[in-house]
Amino acid sequence: MAESGHRATGIKVKRSAKVLEISFDDGKTFTLPAEYLRVESPSAEVQGHGPSEKVLVSGRCHVGIADVEPVGHYAIRIIFDDLHDTGIFSWPYLYKLGSEYHDRWETYLSAIHSAGLSREP
Repeated sequence: MAESGHRATGIKVKRSAKVLEISFDDGKTFTLPAEYLRVESPSAEVQGHGPSEKVLVSGRCHVGIADVEPVGHYAIRIIFDDLHDTGIFSWPYLYKLGSEYHDRWETYLSAIHSAGLSREP
């Protein structure tokens, strides 16, 4: 899927539910779990410096969102309560995460299982 040009029009952190709700200019709204955002963080720590370097992050099923900070008019920095805060989530990347949530999540769960890892800390 190509990067979209969609812009966020609303962002709500629902701390007790551990989700980020984000609305876009085309009317779509995605509710993204903190764990999903954490394991798909665009940071070099998670993504590496190329597709073959992506790190399989485990043990984050209880992670929450401590804060969200704007980065210009194009992105947000999500600060997770496990202190991970280096990923800059652009609007196109968040839209992609929302649009591809089910497939990406199933791929992640399969990879965790295959690697003998757990979502539990």
